Amino acid sequence: MALFKSAEERRIERDIKIRQGIRRIEKAIREQAKFADEFIRNAHRAREIGDTSQYDFIRGSLKKSAAVRRMLERQLLVVKNALLIKRQAEASADFAQSMGVMSSEIGRLFGETDLVKTQAAWEKAMAQSQSMEERMSLFLDNMEETAANDVETNDEIISDEEVDTMIDAAAKAELQQELDRVASLRAELGSLTDGGEKTATK
Repeated sequence: MALFKSAEERRIERDIKIRQGIRRIEKAIREQAKFADEFIRNAHRAREIGDTSQYDFIRGSLKKSAAVRRMLERQLLVVKNALLIKRQAEASADFAQSMGVMSSEIGRLFGETDLVKTQAAWEKAMAQSQSMEERMSLFLDNMEETAANDVETNDEIISDEEVDTMIDAAAKAELQQELDRVASLRAELGSLTDGGEKTATK
């Protein structure tokens, strides 16, 4: 068990005690209603047997029970109204606390926002961006120049005719693969057709 309870834990404990008190009052009201029913039955019985003294006593007890019940009902109303007022106060307090937090946060954000520094940082970033663009452009130019040099060097090693021959050979190989695939499909289709004819003949 924690030695130090938070404000929320204490609030929950108070709410539990209030609800317990309300339930006890409601139970007492129900008990007084049962007592009244029993007093009424006893009063009828006392009248039947002609016991006037008991009848008067029971009637007095019934009046007292009714008075106690009315008092308990008033107490219940007071507690329930107090609980409603408490909840309204809590809602108002929550609102006030929330607004306080937001006000502090807004003030902090505006306090931390320095437009002069922001503008200086933006200008520096733009300058760096332009410098990076220039470096990237130079880098790409160097890449293109290197690639062009590689092409010229390759021209000396492999002739255009040899490149054309390589391309033609690749195209012929792809065409042959397609012809082989078509032939395989035709053979498979033929075997299925022959099997169907044999079954029909049987």
